[in-house]
Amino acid sequence: MRAQSGRRVRFALVLLCFLGLCAICATLAAAASDPSNAVITFRKTFKTSYPEYVEIRLSADGSGTFDIRDLDEEASPQPLQIGPALAQRVFTLTAKLRNFDGVDLDVHRRIANLGEKVFRYEKDGETHQVKFNYTIDDSATQLLNIFEGITRQQIDLSNLTRVMRYDRLGVNDSLAQLEADYNSKLLPEPERLLPTLDQIAGDDKLLDLARNRARTLAAKIRASR
Repeated sequence: MRAQSGRRVRFALVLLCFLGLCAICATLAAAASDPSNAVITFRKTFKTSYPEYVEIRLSADGSGTFDIRDLDEEASPQPLQIGPALAQRVFTLTAKLRNFDGVDLDVHRRIANLGEKVFRYEKDGETHQVKFNYTIDDSATQLLNIFEGITRQQIDLSNLTRVMRYDRLGVNDSLAQLEADYNSKLLPEPERLLPTLDQIAGDDKLLDLARNRARTLAAKIRASR
């Protein structure tokens, strides 16, 4: 009887240890798959183009920074916020690319210089990055298009903000460029431009041509949401 009781105690202890290890493994797996404290960076360097340098850093909640400038200008990261759906898309594509761990994206062919692109993943001291000039990988291309779209959107917004302050006669030209980018589906979140478009539409110091263009474009964006 005592031997049987001892075996039961040992079995119970082994079971408890096994369950404890399972819980630890589950916690570690959840932490590894949780992107909440990860940061994804896109960097593009292309001298003599505009812009010559782009760096966008994003966290899983969509917050981050952008730095768009010429190479001889000082770094000046500005706050950036994208929507949760777009942020999730960025992290999903990154996961498909194994968080850039050991991936080779470049075609390794003699083609024109299209600028050096860098994807970088950082999380809890873990860092992976990949560089390429041109890629045919579908997930990488989709991710690149998102970052290029964010860049285009921030440039359009910065241009609008600048001309509204310093060159009111140039507002209509900037709006025309923005409208062309929107019609070409280059902007990933055009709704983020609505406050600026509404401000232009309501500014009676601007030309009616610019105000009407802003009003019409804002209506198109709202209708497509």
